[in-house]
Amino acid sequence: MVSALGMTAALGGCGSTGSSDVTLRLVAADYGDSAANSSKKYWDALAKDYESQHPDVKVEVSVYSWNDVDRKVKEMVDAGDAPDMAQIGAYADYAAAGKLYPVSDLLSIRTQADFLSQLSDAGAWKHTQYGVPFAASTRVLFYNRTLFTKAGITPPTTWDDLAADAEALKAKGVKYPYALPLGPEEAQAETMQWLLSGGNGGSGYTDDIGTYTIDSAANVSTFTWLRDELVGKDLTGPVAPGKLNRAAAFAAFADGDVGMLNGHPTLIQQATRKGVKFGMVPMPGRTGTARASMGVTDWMMGFRQHGHAAQIGDFLDFVYSEKNVLEFSRTYGLLPVTSSASNAMSGSDTGVDQALHPFLEQLPTSELYPVGKTSWAAVSAAVKQNIGQAVVPGGSPSGVLSRLQATATAADSSSSS
Repeated sequence: MVSALGMTAALGGCGSTGSSDVTLRLVAADYGDSAANSSKKYWDALAKDYESQHPDVKVEVSVYSWNDVDRKVKEMVDAGDAPDMAQIGAYADYAAAGKLYPVSDLLSIRTQADFLSQLSDAGAWKHTQYGVPFAASTRVLFYNRTLFTKAGITPPTTWDDLAADAEALKAKGVKYPYALPLGPEEAQAETMQWLLSGGNGGSGYTDDIGTYTIDSAANVSTFTWLRDELVGKDLTGPVAPGKLNRAAAFAAFADGDVGMLNGHPTLIQQATRKGVKFGMVPMPGRTGTARASMGVTDWMMGFRQHGHAAQIGDFLDFVYSEKNVLEFSRTYGLLPVTSSASNAMSGSDTGVDQALHPFLEQLPTSELYPVGKTSWAAVSAAVKQNIGQAVVPGGSPSGVLSRLQATATAADSSSSS
């Protein structure tokens, strides 16, 4: 399991314990990559702070790696003992099963109004919001400044620029002129970013009313271009895109072997540790900057089973205060999900805040996966396994996308029946 943000970790632990009038149990995901920066520390400190102001409430926090957290919550729910709150990768299945409180039953109007609207909108199932956004990210195009200087090129703003830059990088012996990770780890992300940049009505996986449009003419055209202008001209490196995973592409960038690739904020630290000099620009579009960046967020939710709506809501109002949202975002290099914290970060030119500005600028117009559809998990899995075939030289982008469309349509029908 990885989160929507592409974070991976392998940590675990539990937060505070004790007895009081009400005990709230929260299961949360770990965004850290070592014991030193485990999310356990963040939640333990936050729970202790809250309890000091609310002596009648105890908050027990269990933190699990992204490999385990979704499964742990499912096991608790299936065993008839759901947590009061879960901070995990998806909410729609629990909403559809009637197990979650609507957000309006939990949060104050002030807190609800502070969320960035497109993130709140993505938290809705059947027009009612159940998912509370928790930490966000966008994607930008990273490029290796050193390799670009050697090739005498500038960052691209259109697809033609990107292809020309890749040709120049290939001529200089760059291993991966453009890294195109369409392997099963996170192919749905690279795919969506290209769909959003396709122009001619390219709209990602769905249209404006939420109907899957994977095999639209614009999307077929996008993957035909990738097949013919990048992969077919040997501009994507020695590993076939369908076998190249995001983690391997990021590692290659940090090793100085990649000219360009789409990346999220964690690549900043990864590349900086290896001494790579890099720049970041918006994803190029067919004829100019892409219409939108791909936005992603993970989710907080409140379960109905044990009641405690008032206490859950009060605690979450505290979690989503500007101070606490900023602290989490700065600790893990992720984007705030509230307007107040986003404005504070935008107005700051220091440290992590400044490094995140290129991603923050993309967030207001970003588009998210169709996470409010209970069919999305099955569709995402199918994309991960099959989309790489759409760019195989001599292959059929329209055939691959049509099969994915059929899978999506069937999954949608099944989930709504």
